[in-house]
Amino acid sequence: MTTATPRVIADFLAHQQPAQTDFLQALVQVPSDNPSGDCAPHAARAQVLLESLGLTVHAYPVPQDLVNACGMRSATNLVVRHVFGAGTGPVIALNAHGDVVPPGAGWTHDPYGGEIVQDAAHGAVMFGRGVAVSKSDFATYTWALLALREAERQGAAFNGTVELHFTYDEETGGEIGPKYLLDAGLSAPDLALSAGFSYGITSAHNGCLHVEVTVHGKQAHAAMPHTGVDALEAATHILRALYDFRATLAQTHSGTPGIDTPGLNVGLISGGINTNVVPDTVTFRVDRRMIPEEAGHDAEHELRTLIEAAAAERPGITVGVRRIMLAQPLAQLPGADVLIDALKGHAEAIFNTEILVQGVPLYTDARHYTHRGIPTVLYGAGPRTLMEARGHNTDENLRLNDLYGATQVVALTLADVLAA
Repeated sequence: MTTATPRVIADFLAHQQPAQTDFLQALVQVPSDNPSGDCAPHAARAQVLLESLGLTVHAYPVPQDLVNACGMRSATNLVVRHVFGAGTGPVIALNAHGDVVPPGAGWTHDPYGGEIVQDAAHGAVMFGRGVAVSKSDFATYTWALLALREAERQGAAFNGTVELHFTYDEETGGEIGPKYLLDAGLSAPDLALSAGFSYGITSAHNGCLHVEVTVHGKQAHAAMPHTGVDALEAATHILRALYDFRATLAQTHSGTPGIDTPGLNVGLISGGINTNVVPDTVTFRVDRRMIPEEAGHDAEHELRTLIEAAAAERPGITVGVRRIMLAQPLAQLPGADVLIDALKGHAEAIFNTEILVQGVPLYTDARHYTHRGIPTVLYGAGPRTLMEARGHNTDENLRLNDLYGATQVVALTLADVLAA
């Protein structure tokens, strides 16, 4: 990267702030709630906006059977690809998701309005569902690419490819978004950057396993309970074994800053026929969180073995365990330092604060890149914490200065990595 390139990038992005703001506002104003997961209309709008900026957009509608299997109604993945120089340098994918959780009740701003309010402490703040998680990074990554194109036009020499991956199923696991693009051979990047926040670099995150457990007994009249087999009593025995296991998990601690212990939660339970009937069936769902050190660990087999062993201690009981979802942890891969070092250096300079590199206890669709051996980190526009942004909450918001700063960070990082 030449000494003039950072100034070209900064000047271009400063001039482009109104256009970038309008772009994000337009994306917020198109609902893309998941569920119900009817997201193709948002992708169509995003494609029009991207093409109006002079970008070539490849749209890949996801086959309907795959969409239905994810519990969604429609999804289209968008890929923008720009080759710099000879194109023999690294291919860097920038991924953000356009699907969002439904807004729910209690908002004081229109969740689809993209309303901008002036805040005395933080300047202009935009409100709306998805404005921080992660429609903002549609704007971050798009303008980072535009800034690199402008720098190249003014004489900077880059070598490699930047791809924008805009997908629509993060809220359901990323199976028909990033995973679909990679499995179908539509992209094969060397490095990946996924949506995140401005004041920290996420290098790892937890995994998550959801299973549904069905306990089968035998119904009987409550006046003669001995003639049946009580599925609820057996379920409480299995649940006791699970909660004891949760206490065991809590004794293991991750070595990744920002992540503590593995976890287990039972979040749903149903069963029984009536008050005066011995319950014949009880169903409950388990959420098992895995720390990065458990990448590759067969947590599902471990959980099945525990459940089946507890059920075997109750005569007449049978049990079924069905996987609902498995998201493996994201662990830092060799080669990720090239992104981490550049992001950290530029972010600390632009935001004038220490930028931590750490893990988060959540899980994201960025894991699909690492599972293909692609070094991946998360960085994008947003405040220090999800709570500040009110992500997945009422009045979700984004400080526009964080958007502008993060865009500059990403653009300068790309310039470093692609420097010819």
